[in-house]
Amino acid sequence: MGEFRPVPDALPYLAGGWLLERSVQDLAGADEGTFTGTTTFSPLHDTGRSGLLHHESGTFVWQGVARPAERMLHFLPGTAPGTADVRFADGRPFHDLDLTSGRWVTDHPCAADLYRGEFTVLDADHWRTVWRVAGPAKDLVLTTDYTRRTTV
Repeated sequence: MGEFRPVPDALPYLAGGWLLERSVQDLAGADEGTFTGTTTFSPLHDTGRSGLLHHESGTFVWQGVARPAERMLHFLPGTAPGTADVRFADGRPFHDLDLTSGRWVTDHPCAADLYRGEFTVLDADHWRTVWRVAGPAKDLVLTTDYTRRTTV
């Protein structure tokens, strides 16, 4: 795969606003979809913990139907310097994240499905995630490209 850039500390790198474009491929049914929107990583409030609130919102198009979609995650300081502990908004664990080498692979078991995520930092203003979801109910690849938003 291409080059990647080490990040000394994941949370300061992610902080701020990002534009995102996601492709969703259903490998079993050959359907394809897209999600276009924004992601904001802002300081957590009302949780009593340090870290970032990840808020993603935009439009998901699947089988020709466009729908608004959003999600929230908490990115907390990880156990090692520069890492993050990613949790769902309700506090359940999602995955760990270590961008110190510029690339990270992690797993998230969800019922009978397994989500395997690959995070790649391309440069100071671009990163990518590829989630491969496999199991009896799902056979998907979700590829998301993030571009840092700049204020004018």
